This record gives sequence, C-alpha cells and structure tokens, in this order.
Amino acid sequence: MADSGGPTLHELGEFPMIDRLVSGRRQPAGVSVGPGDDAAVLSTPDGRTVVTTDMLVEGRHFRLDWSAPRDVGRKAIAQNAADIESMGARCSAFVVGFGAPPDTAAAQVQELADGMWQEVAGLGAGIVGGDLVASPQWVVSVTALGDLGGRAPVLRSGARAGSVVAVAGELGRSAAGYLLWHKGIEGFDDLRRWHLVPRPPYGQGIVAAQAGAQAMTDVSDGLLADLRHIADGSGVRIDLAAEALRPDADAVSAAAAAAGVDPLALVLSGGEDHALVACFPGAVPAGWRVIGTVADGAPEVRVDGQPWTGSAGWQSFD
Repeated sequence: MADSGGPTLHELGEFPMIDRLVSGRRQPAGVSVGPGDDAAVLSTPDGRTVVTTDMLVEGRHFRLDWSAPRDVGRKAIAQNAADIESMGARCSAFVVGFGAPPDTAAAQVQELADGMWQEVAGLGAGIVGGDLVASPQWVVSVTALGDLGGRAPVLRSGARAGSVVAVAGELGRSAAGYLLWHKGIEGFDDLRRWHLVPRPPYGQGIVAAQAGAQAMTDVSDGLLADLRHIADGSGVRIDLAAEALRPDADAVSAAAAAAGVDPLALVLSGGEDHALVACFPGAVPAGWRVIGTVADGAPEVRVDGQPWTGSAGWQSFD
C-alpha cells in the first residue's frame, strides 16, 4: 500500500496529515466553524437536523485492487447522501472517520479525501470534521447531516393502500458490476464502474417530498429488502410489476448472461445503486417511474402477485 514516492501515515503523523486533508477546502455558508477546532459549528435553519451514519470496511464493502481511493471516497459520501435524500432533506455537512495501517501512503489518503470532496461538491455541503486513526485495514465511517427546509420528514411508515410505488434512478447496475468484478469478466465497463461509484438521483428526494411522497427509502440492500421495510413500517402489502422493471433488467441482461444469473434477480435483490423508491398517493413527479402499487394486507412485497422465492438482498452478517 505504501508509495515509495511519498511519506506514509506513520512517517507524516496524524496532525500533519489532517492539515493536508483540510488545506484549501471551502465550506458552505452554513458552516461557521469547520475543521481545526474540537468540534464544528453549523447553522440549522430548519431547527431540526437529519442525521445518518454508515461504514465501509476494506474487504467487506470495497477492495483496493478494484477501487482507486478516490472511488472509495465518492462511494462513502454517496451512500450516506442517499439516506439524507430518502428523508426528503438536503445534505448540509459530513463528518468522516478514517482508519488505515500506519504504512498507508499519505498520497492514497489524500486521494480518498479528494474523492469525498468531489462527491460533496455537487451537494452544496462540506466535510466539517472527523478523525484519523491506525487500523489493521481501511475503515471509512461517514456521518451525514441534512436540512428538511421546513418540510416533514418522509418516513418508511406512511404508505397507504391505493398508492403507487415509484423509483428514481436505476436498479441492478451495481449488483451486475459486482458480479463482473467477482467473476473476473472483462468488458461492461460502465457496469463495472457503477459498482465502484454509485449514482444516486441527487435532488429527487426533495422533489418527492414536495410532491407528497408518503414513504421513501434508498435502495442500498436491494429493492425487495428495502421495500419490505416500508411494508413493515406502514402495515401494507406492496405489489411490484416485473414489466415495469423491464428497462432495468434489459440494461443488465447481457452482463447477467455472461455471469450466468437472472437479470430480474439483479434488479430485485441487488443493492448499492442507491436509487430512491417512494410511495405516492397520485401522479408521480418528473424523474420518477411507477413500478408497483400499495394494497391492504399482511406486510410483504410481491412480484406480479406472487412471493419472490430468490434472495431478497444484502445481509450485513452473512
């Protein structure tokens, strides 16, 4: 991991490395105290703050023989930003904890931070603080904060019978990319890239909230798994239409054939695309497409009226 052309974390030291990471970064207007003190100070115009946190562990959530450090940084921000979006909020700030072996090249940590700032740049937010520690492998922990802009948060528990289920963003691409990497299948460069750096539909969480979304989540563990959270929280049955998911299945069909899997399975159970899925009482806003309906009944998610017998999605401790 060490780069002979530059110092390691051990050679440079914690605080000189932190100085490198924060030097020249510009914070948004809502940050009155950024990195450099014991804690950051942020304005909270709404009076409420949306908070989420997520971790990436080397060997479990990313591999450095697949991903460049910049990719890891972008992914760490994107998956947390998608959680803020799914509440109908705008990202306002991020706090990052990073652990790595002492012989990690400082240049790699700089590249990781550059990737984070690249992803943050389009969100109008900033990285306002964090921590840097020694660790047996890379561990990236991100806490994201968001602002609701005076709106009610969009929870998982608000879906009602008679509503429609709609998605913003694409499904199955990251899962297809993972299989291509895992099986050593060349080609399909866009899908392979999609797994390394997800593409959340930034801005669509607020669009959905303003359009009256009753419930919303991001697709991190798989469409079926994440919709099951809405079904359980709302006490409803969700029925998906396979035909409505055909554009996604078609987009990954060639890669699925190369990997020997069902493309629809990638769409239904593949996670890490961080698309948004929501329930609406009526017409859906631009940028969203209807993929199912909400009905009374025991909480479950069906496909074309039938239970899905395959994998429902990611399990953290499998």
